Amino acid sequence: MTKGFPVRRLLWWLAMGPVVGMLLAQAANAQAWPLWESYTRYVVDDQGRVIDRSAQDRTTSEGQAYAMFFALVANDRVRFGKLLNWTEINLAGGDLTQHLPAWSWGKGADGVWKVLDPNPASDADLWVAYSLLEAGRLWHEPRYEKLGTIVAIRIAQLEVAYVPGVGTTLLSGPAGFHPNESTWLLNPSYFAPFILVRLSHALPTGPWGAVLNSLQPILAQGSADGFAMDWVTAGTGVRPSPPPGKADALAEGSYDAIRVYLWLGICDQNTPRIRELLSEVSGMAPYMKSHVAPPEAVDASGRILSVNAPPGFSAAITPYLLAMGLRSQAKAQVDRLAATKNPALGLYGRTPVYYDQNLALFATGWLEQRYRFDRDGKLMVKWR
Repeated sequence: MTKGFPVRRLLWWLAMGPVVGMLLAQAANAQAWPLWESYTRYVVDDQGRVIDRSAQDRTTSEGQAYAMFFALVANDRVRFGKLLNWTEINLAGGDLTQHLPAWSWGKGADGVWKVLDPNPASDADLWVAYSLLEAGRLWHEPRYEKLGTIVAIRIAQLEVAYVPGVGTTLLSGPAGFHPNESTWLLNPSYFAPFILVRLSHALPTGPWGAVLNSLQPILAQGSADGFAMDWVTAGTGVRPSPPPGKADALAEGSYDAIRVYLWLGICDQNTPRIRELLSEVSGMAPYMKSHVAPPEAVDASGRILSVNAPPGFSAAITPYLLAMGLRSQAKAQVDRLAATKNPALGLYGRTPVYYDQNLALFATGWLEQRYRFDRDGKLMVKWR
């Protein structure tokens, strides 16, 4: 038996039904991670830069952070080091102890490849801090653990604030999300509960427990008929919001919000507040009882705007559906994802899109038991 997964957990997991059995059979005795290897061939260059080929070959701090996590799950120390090095040099001015990574890097109008927007994104910053902390612990590398701690402290200083109506919470970045003295724009998908719980134990004097607590009113008041939203306005009431800088746009739940279901689904279900948080986004569960795929977009009233969700959405909601006890619906989403696989590339979608592959790596890696989080947010990996 793989170290780190107690017998009672395995027995419970096997009891979840055919979807899990199928994925476990695929992953049995496999040390390689085929999807990760396909992803790195298509998306990650030799320097450790993650390239979003669907967006003018740009690189984001999110992509770098997610890839660091996947490299840790894969026990891929060489790639982890390259990803970290590229991120620090190109997005953090050469020093992550001094700067949070800029969120966007690519080819400028002048033809020069450079930082396009220096503002950090707090979700990526949290994933960088978490991956460094856990890499330090699992690989016994003190430098990583110390660097992760410093990044977490800097997030607390620059990207956490008190917001009326929700309490101490996570801002989406240091600038651009507080348009006036009474309004803050928050992104529920930036709150990965297992990361916040882990940080609350690793840095007990920090704000992380309060930040996790703030997610409940954000989801309770900022969701639409039980569907998570991409953006939420807080300060004078909490409600769904258009994206920052797009006041005339619709408030909707779509490409950001799909991660809310993913994060809640892959949490250890004994993590504090998870069942309560799941209940705040319960609208997706009854919808999936009568639909083949999740919606691509939902408006602020809960009305479905588009049913053409990409394959990554099916991956993202599968752990959520299992957490809600919907095993047959979860299997249907696994089947839908598998039906979209491009055999020539080993990725999902006829023309594989970067974001779909990330959602699939998180979901299928978890389903195949390549990783888990314990109730305190610590990462458990198959190779330990």
